[in-house]
Amino acid sequence: MNLSRRQLLALTSAGIAMGQASKLAAATKAAEQTGLKSAYKDNFLIGAALNATIASGADERLNTLIAKEFNSITPENCMKWGVLRDAQGQWNWKDADAFVAFGTKHNLHMVGHTLVWHSQIHDEVFKNADGSYISKAALQKKMEEHITTLAGRYKGKLAAWDVVNEAVGDDLKMRDSHWYKIMGDDFIYNAFTLANEVDPKAHLMYNDYNIERTGKREATVEMIKRLQKRGMPIHGLGIQGHLGIDTPPIAEIEKSIIAFAKLGLRVHFTELDVDVLPSVWELPVAEVSTRFEYKPERDPYTKGLPQEMQDKLAKRYEDLFKLFIKHSDKIDRATFWGVSDDASWLNGFPIPGRTNYPLLFDRQLQPKDAYFRLLDLKR
Repeated sequence: MNLSRRQLLALTSAGIAMGQASKLAAATKAAEQTGLKSAYKDNFLIGAALNATIASGADERLNTLIAKEFNSITPENCMKWGVLRDAQGQWNWKDADAFVAFGTKHNLHMVGHTLVWHSQIHDEVFKNADGSYISKAALQKKMEEHITTLAGRYKGKLAAWDVVNEAVGDDLKMRDSHWYKIMGDDFIYNAFTLANEVDPKAHLMYNDYNIERTGKREATVEMIKRLQKRGMPIHGLGIQGHLGIDTPPIAEIEKSIIAFAKLGLRVHFTELDVDVLPSVWELPVAEVSTRFEYKPERDPYTKGLPQEMQDKLAKRYEDLFKLFIKHSDKIDRATFWGVSDDASWLNGFPIPGRTNYPLLFDRQLQPKDAYFRLLDLKR
């Protein structure tokens, strides 16, 4: 009998002939014991981003689900400069240490996120009291202190780092950030060099959004080539993968996998989710400062996701993972940006207060149709 895992679960719970039920119960038990990490063990790591509440380990249901489904974790916020340190530069290690303790306890591959980023960082890092920029040498010193302290604290515990995040702008030029205004390309080169010196065994990545699209893909390739010519130690490229239900086309994503692999880099999908809500801008962006006004028509699924949209979401994830499997010789990891829909950042971005459904597990931690579709790809 060739049934999907979802069908097996449904038939078993419905109550059927005793002999058939016994066989189906055994098959269902096997299906329930096969999580995503096991199904894809010969292809790539399956990861999830954890917020501080989840990483505290207080929710046993989440602990069990994560241990079954995922073999890699990324901290959602607790290692970002402006979260880890106050405006005076004082460190608060509580949540970051809890994340590492959680990963160590469950024997998970851990990714540090992120050492250098233009967002979620205090202006005081870059500016004097009068608002003028500090010198390049002064900012270099701050970078050295930050990376040496942070990467050094978790040396040998974290397998990888998102060293630099989002250095290319949506205008396809280098992002006009405080980092770039003061240091130019050196802020990227120096960050990777420092991280490599502090933890030579760590896998070092550049991470960005929309680089699965024509334009920003090519701009990123040119930036990486330019820095590779200088000898910058970079090992991986993180395609964030904040995708729409219909865009970008699978063919565009495939072009990016191939283009980045040609640079000699391992490809990672680092922040994967699929936005099912109406878009209010021409192109999806993940610039966290973006905000739009709440209107009811922009939040159509407050009472649940219709089956038609569940089917579209499942098909979107199926098509994505078919592509990932096709290129699993180039891909190291597929990490979802969250565990379940209730904890997704897309409930608040770019419009606060919406109800989104971008992940594989619903608000009750139950697997959605998309989850079973991904398991069925590996049957």
